[in-house]
Amino acid sequence: MRIYKVGYPLCFPPSLKPSHLSSWCINAIPIPLPLPLPLTTHYPLLSSNTESENSLMDPQDVKTNIVLILDFGSQYTHLITRRIRALNVFSLCINGTSSLKSIADLNPLAIILSGGPHSVHAIDAPCFPSGFMEYVESNKLPVLGICYGLQLIVQKTGGEVRVGEKQEYGRMEIEVEKACGLFGNKKVGDRQSVWMSHGDEAVKLPEGFEVVARSKQGSVAAVENREKRLYGLQYHPEVTHSPEGMETLRYFLFDICGVTAGWKMEDVLEEELKIIKETVGPDDHVICGLSGGVDSTVAATLVHKAIGDRLHCAFVDNGLLRFKERARVMETFEKDLHLPVTCIDATEQFLSKLKGVTEPEKKRKIIGNEFICIFDAFAHDLEKKLQRKPLYLVQGTLYPDVIESCPPPGSGRTHSHTIKSHHNVGGLPKDMKLKLIEPLKLLFKDEVRELGRIMGVPVSFLKRHPFPGPGLAVRVPGDVTEGNRLDILRKADDIFIQAIKDAGIYDSIWQAFAVFMPVLTVGVQGDQRTHSYAIALRAVTSHDGMTADWYYFDHKFLADLSTRICNEVQGVNRVLLDITSKPPATIEWE
Repeated sequence: MRIYKVGYPLCFPPSLKPSHLSSWCINAIPIPLPLPLPLTTHYPLLSSNTESENSLMDPQDVKTNIVLILDFGSQYTHLITRRIRALNVFSLCINGTSSLKSIADLNPLAIILSGGPHSVHAIDAPCFPSGFMEYVESNKLPVLGICYGLQLIVQKTGGEVRVGEKQEYGRMEIEVEKACGLFGNKKVGDRQSVWMSHGDEAVKLPEGFEVVARSKQGSVAAVENREKRLYGLQYHPEVTHSPEGMETLRYFLFDICGVTAGWKMEDVLEEELKIIKETVGPDDHVICGLSGGVDSTVAATLVHKAIGDRLHCAFVDNGLLRFKERARVMETFEKDLHLPVTCIDATEQFLSKLKGVTEPEKKRKIIGNEFICIFDAFAHDLEKKLQRKPLYLVQGTLYPDVIESCPPPGSGRTHSHTIKSHHNVGGLPKDMKLKLIEPLKLLFKDEVRELGRIMGVPVSFLKRHPFPGPGLAVRVPGDVTEGNRLDILRKADDIFIQAIKDAGIYDSIWQAFAVFMPVLTVGVQGDQRTHSYAIALRAVTSHDGMTADWYYFDHKFLADLSTRICNEVQGVNRVLLDITSKPPATIEWE
């Protein structure tokens, strides 16, 4: 194992807001696609820092089963994507206000219009582009509008939407009025519980539309125009609070749209390997920043599988790692994965830049910039050694990273009002010399784990809980360098994680960690009054990290754990438990 101490001065140019990402729009970024598919697709593997027409290939070559989701800002939009992929159909979500060309270039087989928080009557209400209805009609594309999406269809095709006399929020019962179209597998009079969330309602339908279901209080719950293949649901079938919603989506996709359920991770692997091989020239070299987490490791394994030892990995110890993390992950990289990894000790550089910084977004930006500068220097050293410049940088960016780093449609902003910036999405410098390869950018965490399993990454490694790119910096609110905060946190976190493993519940939890609370609390230890810090424990269950619920621990487990932490971690006299779901909170504290 080689360890380099970084001692060069680092500069920090302004952070980049990726030009390929308009608000929530995933255009011109790496997309794992189902086979069969021509290799000359218009989906570039690279996410460069400047727009380039040369990065796009001929859209006419695209032949695939994409179900396209136009996002209008609903908190549930990502669930539509997940539900469709769970049916082995590839789905892609883009901004609902994307250009008609962007939509047509994706060559979708079906389109879903998501819900949203807006009223169709608002001046700045987001809407699909001009010519959209003519496009879907001429191509005979089935369109399903959900909630706000239904209201858009009704309003834009000659119907009328008004503020409802009785607004509907939460669980409601609907009744099927016509056993056709969306409810072709139902009977008239069938009832089901659904999740409503709307204030406006359709009061007059356009010509050719009919009501096929109503709510218990008489409002329109489902409409359709079978001749034009336009359908609408006023409720949210994608949420678990609509028990029969998945069945409705399945019927729409397979019986109405004729979609083929053929998308699977093996196809993603095969296609990505081909794209990487075609993108990276036979003499080109690639570097990869390994964090020790599942995402970057799977991305590196994928690229290594494609180009072999022309991949050069760097594991950076930024001083923000967990207890004995460097030794543990380096052993895995070398013994289990056989990846070519150089370990770089950059503790001093990161912590010196973070000294005195308390604002969460600023910490993330600094860490993102620092990583890129280190990788640029690593590439420069490689250039001297290889007599050739490395051209690409691999990152393990995931779909949730992209979503959380972009604002909602209709906000009037392109790259502000984010949930939080991910260091590998919103913290890249404008003058970065390396082109990005992000092969996982359209995958959720569970899909990445499945991809890793197929490639032979050890299951024990794939089951590791997610660890944020900024490391412990986002688990110490305020200045991470003050006093011995990081050491206190490391010890408490290690006790917590080991206790979970000893109790046999580690695999039942999506993510667990300790948080250092930068406040002194009064305590009594050894018959003496103390002023020490508090530690908060966070453990959540989730399927993809987009939503999460807190894990219900046994009380005795918590009591024993609290005692251990207070007894074994000097400087701690209080232990708290975070019982907040996501939303309203994010999983990490910063």
